[in-house]
Amino acid sequence: WTGYRPGVEGALEDFGADCAHARSELDAQLPELFAHAERFFHIPGRDSRFDARLFALLEAQRLNARRGSLPPEAMVDPRGILHEMRLRKAPAELEIMRRAAAITCEAHAEAARLAHGGRMEYELEAALDYTFRRRGAWGAAYNSIVAGGANATILHYTTNDQPLRDGELLLIDAGCELEGYASDVTRTYPVGGAFTAGQRAFYEVVLEAQSAAIKTCKPGATLQDIHHAALFVLAQGMLDLKLLTGNVVDVVESGAYKRYYMHGTSHWIGLDVHDAGAYQVNAKSRALEPGMVFSVEPGLYVARDDERAPEALRGVGVRIEDDVVITEAGCENLNAEIPRQPDEIEAWVQGFAKDEARA
Repeated sequence: WTGYRPGVEGALEDFGADCAHARSELDAQLPELFAHAERFFHIPGRDSRFDARLFALLEAQRLNARRGSLPPEAMVDPRGILHEMRLRKAPAELEIMRRAAAITCEAHAEAARLAHGGRMEYELEAALDYTFRRRGAWGAAYNSIVAGGANATILHYTTNDQPLRDGELLLIDAGCELEGYASDVTRTYPVGGAFTAGQRAFYEVVLEAQSAAIKTCKPGATLQDIHHAALFVLAQGMLDLKLLTGNVVDVVESGAYKRYYMHGTSHWIGLDVHDAGAYQVNAKSRALEPGMVFSVEPGLYVARDDERAPEALRGVGVRIEDDVVITEAGCENLNAEIPRQPDEIEAWVQGFAKDEARA
């Protein structure tokens, strides 16, 4: 009894069904519906009791076939069809996702305004949530990550209850959900508004990796291509930062990079933040097509207690993530309005601080 319940009438009026019946009429209605169908759509395994009831009705109809009422010949799992439909966004869907991106941009701006020592992570989370709802979104598309300092090295840190400290970095992974569609954005801000030289070098490795990956986004490319474009830049960066030794090929082929980059670069985005859709076709990474939307999110994470890493880099985590849609000509970054360049990031945070001081 939470919220509006559409009921049988709502199935027709709200969702456009051709017909609808109460669940209590299942046994009476299905034989008649089956009698005119060559196949029916059903997802087996989610409700064993319903499966048993459904299959019993089918068997009863088979036993009565001599009366001229044959059951459907095939049962089809609809997920494959629906997932492919979800994977390719129509223009109206993309317009919603652009609006979601704009709201998410505004929310990140409000959070960046508070990125100063002494603030609590949850204060910034509250600013994000407030902006999402104030601008008409349903709320956060997933549990927002507001991770100061070493918390940024925890991939899905969501407690968001620690104080921010000037001189550390702040990773915010947050996006809104608008009319069912998710936005998924990560930015890394210097608390107080200024990167140290070491932090800037670390950040620029991830930024270069993301830029290389986005340049690879075009029709015919694959998510594997995009991952490799980011990975080789990150691997070279790990060598330059003295996190690893050797050469880029060895670092990649041996998997040594996974110590500091342990996730993929992309996932589908749409009605879910990790949306439906097969990543491979015929055992190969699928070719990208116009209308497909996915994340591009390289990162580097050095655990606080990693004794192999240079001391200045321990407890540092950086991720930069944008939502990208494939177009006929290449791609569109839905989050291009949120600064990525370190000078712009600094100016954003510092500018907001000045505005707040004047107020």
